[in-house]
Amino acid sequence: MREGGNLVSRIHQVSGRVFSRILKQHGIDVLNPAQGRILNELWKEESISQTELAFRTKLDKSTLALMLDRLEGDGQIERVRLEGDARRKFIRATVENRKLHSEYENASLEMIDLFYDGLSETEIDRFEKTLGKILANLEKE
Repeated sequence: MREGGNLVSRIHQVSGRVFSRILKQHGIDVLNPAQGRILNELWKEESISQTELAFRTKLDKSTLALMLDRLEGDGQIERVRLEGDARRKFIRATVENRKLHSEYENASLEMIDLFYDGLSETEIDRFEKTLGKILANLEKE
């Protein structure tokens, strides 16, 4: 029996714990790795609709809404109405949160170095290409 799915699941669990520890070492104890997916998209632009954010993060709308509620409660994001579009609320990172971006990037680079430790560029390329194919297979369903 193949172990790929089990290994990916275990890697996800362990890497989440390790990345949480690395974030804390970088002084970022207000965010968890899952929230980083959301914030990474918000750091790219000034504001984004919740629908677009759900699409980019691949989170379902109800999960995203719960995560945004928590981030908003923690002062990491704010929901705003933009001029010219009074119907929809847009999400943006707060000024305080944007100050974390650089240190979060440093923590991410540390995690990448740990993740790929001992692998050649060829092995990394092959691994990422294979994961891309597996993801495409699953997204077809």
